[in-house]
Amino acid sequence: MNRARKAGLAGLACVVLALGTPAPATAADADKPELGDVQKALSELARSPEVLGTIGALYVDGKKIDTGTAGTRLLNDKGGRIPAGARFRAGSQTKPMIQIVIMQLVGEGRLALDDKLGDLLPVVAEKDLVDRADEITVEQMIHHTSGIPNYFQPGVLDPFDFTTNYSPLEIIELTRTMSRTGEPGQSYSYSNTNYFLLGLIVEELMERGLAAELERRIFGPVGMERTYLPVEFPGRVKGPHGHGYHPGEQGEPVDVDRLNSSYLWAAGGVISTTDDLSSFARARAGEALLSKRLKEALNAGRPPRDPDQPAPEPPVCEREDGYGVMTGGSFGFRSMTYSSRDGRVQFALSNTLSADHGDPAIDPLIKKAAEAVLCPAG
Repeated sequence: MNRARKAGLAGLACVVLALGTPAPATAADADKPELGDVQKALSELARSPEVLGTIGALYVDGKKIDTGTAGTRLLNDKGGRIPAGARFRAGSQTKPMIQIVIMQLVGEGRLALDDKLGDLLPVVAEKDLVDRADEITVEQMIHHTSGIPNYFQPGVLDPFDFTTNYSPLEIIELTRTMSRTGEPGQSYSYSNTNYFLLGLIVEELMERGLAAELERRIFGPVGMERTYLPVEFPGRVKGPHGHGYHPGEQGEPVDVDRLNSSYLWAAGGVISTTDDLSSFARARAGEALLSKRLKEALNAGRPPRDPDQPAPEPPVCEREDGYGVMTGGSFGFRSMTYSSRDGRVQFALSNTLSADHGDPAIDPLIKKAAEAVLCPAG
């Protein structure tokens, strides 16, 4: 039975139920969390000058129960609203997907967490692309303790270069003259370069492109039918969607919808929807993608918090056991997927920006919207 016919039958069933005798309340109904109004929260968010357009959807037990869209697709109130089901860039929400592929390879015996980068990718040693590649492990790259510098930083990439198609190795080479951030395994320092290297390791081991491997191992099994990692440059977002802007030389907002996809790839290149990212977050919370044993192996390598660093921001709703979040952002956008620890509730949203994505005002605004939805009672 095709998906359209299934949806039609499901819709018919809902109509019949609405016209019949009301169903009695169940224990599951009584156990549903108290949640807020998505449209109201997003309308408030879009009033902020930093946020041009926003879409979001709320899910409970795999069912979408509320959606919203606010602001506009383009600057100066042009383009109408972003369709609620539009695709958008997931940004660094790509990284948990790469982690899962790596851990599946560990489970299959193709890889070990203590395998060395230089052994897995001889080219980086042959071309001297990564200092101390013979000491850096897979686990260190996953958890950003490798000491490899981050290519994605001011002055390295041009946000307005929409035409230069860099290979992954060329992106990695950009870091060769940068100072290391520490000894291998010594301390945490976020670096997108780690995930370009992990993506290349996947391709080397599987002898196929990373996009195909993500489709085979994650997008297909989870049912993420509208999600893809672009394989051809420039890697645009398909279908109607919101455009993001980045400050130009004089501070004027410049449309960066044609964002250079070769900057992102395995570190942040996936394009998705609220439906698909919520499905991924739900699958990630359970054991559909990784067994408990592999999850424990993955988490065992997470570095402890450095006491000399500022304390992390309180979690959404300020409940340690409440909601985790996957985040992503680059020139012109910020996207987030909140998920309860038990995998029952997800709130996925995408925001196109009229300000620098690193503006410190943006994340608190998004967090406020999330809390209005996920914990309206405070």
